[in-house]
Amino acid sequence: MIVKSHEADRYVANPPKGLMMALVYGPDAGLVQERAEKLLKSVVSDLTDPFNVSDLNEDTLLADPARLADEAAAISMMGGRRVVRVRGAGNDLAELFESLLDDPKGDSLIVAEAGDLAKTGALRKLFDGHKSAAAVQCYPDSVRDLGDVVRDGLRAEGLSIEPEALEDAVSRLGSDRGVTRRELEKLVLYMQGHKQVRLEDVRAVMGDEAEARSESACDAAGSGDLTGLDRELERLWASDTQPAQILRSAMGHFQKLLQVRESAARGETVDNVMKRLRPPVHFSRATSFRNQAQRWSSDRLGEALDMLLEAEVLTRTTGIPAEAVTGRTLMNIAAMAKGRM
Repeated sequence: MIVKSHEADRYVANPPKGLMMALVYGPDAGLVQERAEKLLKSVVSDLTDPFNVSDLNEDTLLADPARLADEAAAISMMGGRRVVRVRGAGNDLAELFESLLDDPKGDSLIVAEAGDLAKTGALRKLFDGHKSAAAVQCYPDSVRDLGDVVRDGLRAEGLSIEPEALEDAVSRLGSDRGVTRRELEKLVLYMQGHKQVRLEDVRAVMGDEAEARSESACDAAGSGDLTGLDRELERLWASDTQPAQILRSAMGHFQKLLQVRESAARGETVDNVMKRLRPPVHFSRATSFRNQAQRWSSDRLGEALDMLLEAEVLTRTTGIPAEAVTGRTLMNIAAMAKGRM
């Protein structure tokens, strides 16, 4: 069954008891992770519990296809229902998921996380049409949705926010739900001992030097500027910026480029689409961003986003140094862009 993006938060908070398997997918990687984890936590509250949680990825299952059925059928040593998490799922796993849906093993809830999938792709078609599975969409928040996310997140911490502060906060967010949550966490910490968020509070917390450097690195990668990218990465590592933050920033950057390209393919001008982006592209980066949007095709942007998603999975599931994975991925993307000159 299909779960539309605007219905997804309600669905993952209270999934049907008979749900066997769910695909959580979309261009907003942070939102994919957030909704997948809500589904998993509806069964197992602690996702680090080794007895009740199996954390896999596509490469593991392609190398050992029987692993999925084995994990699904496993019985918890501590009792209760188990969950199986599959990160970075792609169309190559469609037959494996289908065989398990047709011949279930055990009662574990299986949740697969994926990037943006074509409607005609094998994985999405399987989950869209199967009665025992759900395909949960995760598309970037609208301005209205973002306002609700900010208000609700602050209210849960006992905080209110002035209207102009809310408007400014929303203008700085929107590319990724995970980034939005982290920015709210920073704001909540900053507001300890206070009850209402003001405009100056938002401006003091949301947006920092590491973000600016991450944006410069993204622009260098998108422009094919290998030397500039190397320089910006050195600065990021010197300032102890986390690789996860850089990857999320890059995902948001290339998602915006893809949005612009797809809208331009429908006849809109690049400049008009750029004006609607949230958060907006800073004027100092507008020329570079416009040139990148004209340089890349939608298909190549999809490849770049897949590379970034794979990099995030590698940093979470392997012992490979995260800085090396992040740097290599951005360099490979820059090489793709340079090849289009």
